[in-house]
Amino acid sequence: MAVPAETLLQIYTQIARIHEVDEAIRKGLSSGKFRFTYWPMTGQEAIPAALAPLLSHDDYMVTTYRGIHDLVAKGVPLRGLFAEMLGRADGVNKGKGGSPHVSHPEVGAMLTTAIVGGGAPIANGLALASKMRGEGRVTIVNFGDGATSIGSVHEAMNLAGAWGLPIIFLCQNNQIGEYTLIPDYTAGMDFASRADALGFRGAKLDGNDPESFHAAMADIVRSVRNGGGPVFVEAVTLRLGSHAGVADSTHLTPEQREAGMRDWPVRKMPARLLELGVASAQDLADIVDAAKEEVADAVAFALASVVTPASDVSIDVFAQADFVPHRGHYPVRADTASPAGGEAKVMNMAEAVRHAHEIALEMDPTVFALGEDIGDPVGGVFKTTLGLGTRFGKERIRDTPIAEQAIIGAGMGAALAGMRPVAEIMFNDFVGVCLDQLANHAGKQRFMSGGATSVPLTVRTIMAGGVGGLGAQHSQSLEAWLLHSPGLKVAYPSTPKDAKGLLLSCIFDDDPCVHIESMAVLHGIKEEVPLGDYRIPLGVAKVRREGADISIITYGLFVHRCVALADKLAEEGISVEVIDLRTLMPIDYDRIIGSVQKTGRGLVVHLATEFCGLGAEIAATLNEELFGKLKAPVSRLGADYAPIAYSSAIESAQIPGEASITQRIKQLMNF
Repeated sequence: MAVPAETLLQIYTQIARIHEVDEAIRKGLSSGKFRFTYWPMTGQEAIPAALAPLLSHDDYMVTTYRGIHDLVAKGVPLRGLFAEMLGRADGVNKGKGGSPHVSHPEVGAMLTTAIVGGGAPIANGLALASKMRGEGRVTIVNFGDGATSIGSVHEAMNLAGAWGLPIIFLCQNNQIGEYTLIPDYTAGMDFASRADALGFRGAKLDGNDPESFHAAMADIVRSVRNGGGPVFVEAVTLRLGSHAGVADSTHLTPEQREAGMRDWPVRKMPARLLELGVASAQDLADIVDAAKEEVADAVAFALASVVTPASDVSIDVFAQADFVPHRGHYPVRADTASPAGGEAKVMNMAEAVRHAHEIALEMDPTVFALGEDIGDPVGGVFKTTLGLGTRFGKERIRDTPIAEQAIIGAGMGAALAGMRPVAEIMFNDFVGVCLDQLANHAGKQRFMSGGATSVPLTVRTIMAGGVGGLGAQHSQSLEAWLLHSPGLKVAYPSTPKDAKGLLLSCIFDDDPCVHIESMAVLHGIKEEVPLGDYRIPLGVAKVRREGADISIITYGLFVHRCVALADKLAEEGISVEVIDLRTLMPIDYDRIIGSVQKTGRGLVVHLATEFCGLGAEIAATLNEELFGKLKAPVSRLGADYAPIAYSSAIESAQIPGEASITQRIKQLMNF
């Protein structure tokens, strides 16, 4: 007997528990007692059950919406799990994540994703954190065969191979990608062999044979734990249920289903245990009875738990509840940069960004940077990390493949594990390539986990509009995308001093932050920047120029242009106040409203497309809040609704300029 008797009983106990959970969910949904979406894993029970004895709660796991069996075997308490699926306050995530988004870091169940393949890049980050800290943890990322077609999995596998990460890509091949059979979606049906192309080991195992699967996985887990690098495991099984709901699969012929039922570990393993003399019939019955009792207790507990109240909607969006924007909620935040004084040095914005990295890396060993070409001798395309790789080493200044999903996912996973990564996405336009990882995962994770997890990830990106000659795919200012994704904080500095202060605040914030830097001012503007741990609090705007007739609200590149224009207009007798937002989320409505209330007029100016831009949101809020007190309706001015042109003449005409801003100001003055 290759697997010890005690281990076989542990495996069967987990299979019985998983099966009883599955049965209880099916009965609850069929009877109407439960109401939630369920993606059954019937037929796949043996995979996590046979793996469970090889792992501890210290090992990390990521799974998918079809991963209830993975969660049960990893040790998520059934009371909290059922309460979570029912959307109850006693759920492991306060009922905010539900069945497809369970996290329980106490047992290493770090994340459940409802995005096919979306967990693989994040699992890399968990494995990276473990490797950097020398912890000896193994990370398991579960996904179905259908996920092998998606780009995020390929990016994650490539990065894991390049970095030799301690991770197992566990493909639970249940023969059906949602509603499509394997031959209908790929010609490459040997999934395990895909690892060969990326330079690491792949193994194809029988996921319905607990003994052989456990024995093979024992060697694989040992290898990965001891620094042998990643392994791709294709665990072949059969999904007996439908993609979603409680019906049987309609994709199997009667003969295939009959064969699948014969091979089903829930039915097959008891006979095997009796054959081996590992347990008696009564022993096996006792295991099943104990599982039934545990599940019945969990169901009763969950049904008795109160539904998570609607009043909790703003809790766990951010670490700070008052950062969540609400109509009529405009908190006062002190402008208390820290430290206020001390030694300073003249720097441009690129140097200030580099110095912020340096301070953070010196202060906190959990801080590291990752991105394309950021290591020496290149030091980043914009030289914002030049020299840092030489000083801090390749482990903490990490060059990456050209793979934005892999970069943000690795950063998020490392952040989940307690690191403070700073990920660079070279141009703001490229955020679209990794928006799933940023918005669907990093931004939502705190909320979906009910505050059980946080993602202290900083993403730096360059906005190159207004420079000219870079064209439509390197020049967009896409902050509106990010602001429409709850859970992301967004900073947009206009000066070197602010870039350092805001970036350090982002790095040491406990939520995901996006720090947008304007290429046009990155190397062109210099000022004195404090040399110490200088931080500017998020959510605090700054008056760059006092005025009495009209308030211009702006940020980034246009702060300098609007201040220069205000000086010109002063010669014509128009007194313009310029507000630099500095942080777009959280937004400082208190100072914005105060300024426009004083001047009676307001104009929001930004480089981003005017249609549906941030200016529309600010203008609408000011017009609602100050209606009857304004001398003219608050207006906004942004770029024309068109991609940014390669022609500098067209670009200059399509974004706000001195003439168009002046014209709009005079229109408001004459209203």
